[in-house]
Amino acid sequence: MTLGDKLRSLRVIEGSLRGLGRPMTQSELVEAMKLELGESLSQAYVSQLESGARPHMTSTSRELLARFFRVYPGFLVDDPEGYSRALQSPLRMTDTTVDAWLYAGADQFNSDPELEQALLAIAEVSDSRGALLLLGEILRTPGLAERLSEVLQPSAVIGSGHPPPASSRN
Repeated sequence: MTLGDKLRSLRVIEGSLRGLGRPMTQSELVEAMKLELGESLSQAYVSQLESGARPHMTSTSRELLARFFRVYPGFLVDDPEGYSRALQSPLRMTDTTVDAWLYAGADQFNSDPELEQALLAIAEVSDSRGALLLLGEILRTPGLAERLSEVLQPSAVIGSGHPPPASSRN
């Protein structure tokens, strides 16, 4: 996959994450970068990168795009000759999508710092998909979430409206 293919793909994902129902345009990308990061690239530069007219970019441009799209800067290069996406794990592709979704959620809930930090913590785990599946199992197991909450945050249980554990009622 070329750098241009990757940028187009990231614009598709970003458009979906932002609820556009279509790929984010190059112009929208430039404007969103200005608004959200305080700096941007030109639309012409993005177009040159996507078309292959400019096969390489500066490290500053790579870092800026990586921050905006929340990908590793090393992702924003052409894949080596002979590389095939078929060699890439389907679960890793899912993890990348889950991570993007978590980062977008953290941005949406920045007015709730605890929720924002929780979403970022999950996104930063190397297996964020697995972390979410584990959370699902914890919540499905009767009493486990409450017990973990008592163990991990005992002060949060006091005055929470929940009765104390049976062992402390005597």
